[in-house]
Amino acid sequence: MPRTSYRDTTIKGVGWSFTDSILSQGITFLVGIVLARMLSPEEYGLLGILMIFILISESIVNSGLSSALIRKKDATALDFSTVFITNLVLSFVMYGVLFACAPLISLFFEKSQLTILLRVMGIIVIINALSLVPLTTLTRKVDFKTIAICSLSAAIASGAVGIYVAYMGYGVWALVAQQMTRQLTNTIALWIASRWFPALRFSVESFKELWGFGWKLLVSRLIHTIWTDIYKVVIGKCYSPATLGQYTQAHLYANLFSRNMTNVIQRVSYPVLSKMQDEKERMREAYRQIIKVTMLVTFVFMFGLAGCAKSFIFVLVGDKWLPCVGYLQILCFSMSLYPLHAINLNMLQVQGRSDLFLKLEIIKKCVAVIPILLGIFIDIYWMLIGSVVTGWFAYYLNAYYSGPFLQYSIWAQIKDILPSMALALVMAAIVYFIGWLPLSYYILLPIQVVCGAAIVFGFCETTKMDEYIQIKRIALNMLFKRKQQ
Repeated sequence: MPRTSYRDTTIKGVGWSFTDSILSQGITFLVGIVLARMLSPEEYGLLGILMIFILISESIVNSGLSSALIRKKDATALDFSTVFITNLVLSFVMYGVLFACAPLISLFFEKSQLTILLRVMGIIVIINALSLVPLTTLTRKVDFKTIAICSLSAAIASGAVGIYVAYMGYGVWALVAQQMTRQLTNTIALWIASRWFPALRFSVESFKELWGFGWKLLVSRLIHTIWTDIYKVVIGKCYSPATLGQYTQAHLYANLFSRNMTNVIQRVSYPVLSKMQDEKERMREAYRQIIKVTMLVTFVFMFGLAGCAKSFIFVLVGDKWLPCVGYLQILCFSMSLYPLHAINLNMLQVQGRSDLFLKLEIIKKCVAVIPILLGIFIDIYWMLIGSVVTGWFAYYLNAYYSGPFLQYSIWAQIKDILPSMALALVMAAIVYFIGWLPLSYYILLPIQVVCGAAIVFGFCETTKMDEYIQIKRIALNMLFKRKQQ
């Protein structure tokens, strides 16, 4: 593929993937504000418990085969059909496990309503399995415009259903209905848009080939998912449901940007870099630019959110959620590293090093036991602070092992991202101290946002930061092309 084609594909992919995140997650965010005012922290705590087991099940169902399909240059219709059948069979097995274990889970958390909630919501695992291959076909084409439209439709439909069920007074069932409607709508839309239909043929040879690469990713992601959600297990078991609800809400807001930015970068960089895997020099430059641009945006938004967290929470969802402010601030610093993890781990996948991917995941999770123990025996805040420290250690491992392939060391990476981090920290500190002014939160929040934006744009325009110039170029490219169409 010519150089301009790679660049145009990447820019278009990033643009539409980011549009997907902004629009669909923006709608979900607005719906979440309404639901948070209608529902209690305890009800969000119940949802948090349910999602632990749903996400683990979905990781098993995916089984790493989607990533193997994206990476395989000459994937055939038989490969796609084999993956589809595998995913579907696994989804029914996992739903059966959830159905059978629901009473035990309810007993463990001492919440009897979890049995029926989990048995109903577990159907999402099967619905999600049906969407994986259609989504993979669109991702291979870097067709994030279509994915964005499907996701947006799902966000609108699920938001309307969730608010209606909450208005009718069904409590936590509003959150369950929202999640199920979103997944069902998205799956139907992806099938219609992708125009892919399974041949209903299974190849043992195809499965062995894809599984040889995918199983290590499965184990890695499963370990990661369990360790991410074990925080919720600890809080749900050792603390009150209200505390888990506060943590879940804080995690939701921190996730809103960090996870979406991570998903954008993963979805676009993996298929694009996979196509460049035989051109090491060009891949290194693309890799470096992705890191610099991504981390400027991530640090600014995440540290800025930490700075104005108190006024942000009060204005959006009210004072009953103020206990989550401290959690949110720590999570913003911890989760600001997620895109860096994703980029470096993507490089290992592009190299075909799913074995190293798995080894690193095991090492990182052994170290991650320390914050869990802090949460069990000391305090939830120490658990979250510990996660920040272990997050930096995990980044060191990811970058240390992914860097040599392209001669782009961890120290070179840190040198590239330090200016963005320093700028974001200074901005966040100023925004935080503005929050101490004796003004209404409704006045403080706009002041904090405007001041933070002015500091960042003023500095970037004055110094002509390379990352900032690249972002402007991408934005202008997209705008110019849209006007031409």
